[in-house]
Amino acid sequence: MIDYDGKRFRPLGADEGESGRTAVYHQSGDLLWGEFSGGDARRGTLTGVCGPDGALDFAYCVVLTDGAVVSGACRSTPELLGDGRVRLTEHWQRFGENADSGQGLLEEIPSTAAGSRGPEKEAER
Repeated sequence: MIDYDGKRFRPLGADEGESGRTAVYHQSGDLLWGEFSGGDARRGTLTGVCGPDGALDFAYCVVLTDGAVVSGACRSTPELLGDGRVRLTEHWQRFGENADSGQGLLEEIPSTAAGSRGPEKEAER
């Protein structure tokens, strides 16, 4: 099983709203949680579980810069890259008035590039 605790991710091929978004994941056993911010996300959280194969199933909620509150669910499937980092293929579903679904890619930020500004610091800006 992949240990996601402390790993940081950013979207690949991000649209304007996701550009600059970063996420940090935490894990204890199969329990997974995290927070993200940047781009059009003022602050977001996720909570779910990690399967034995490293696949993630979680719910998310985010407050956007325009004040909208968005929630949904996501299934992320991991791929180990040649340098040991993780790439996640996300299949997401958004609920509510602006319901939608789609697919995206997240890639682990190398620890040397993660820097000291995590999502919690970005939210304070």
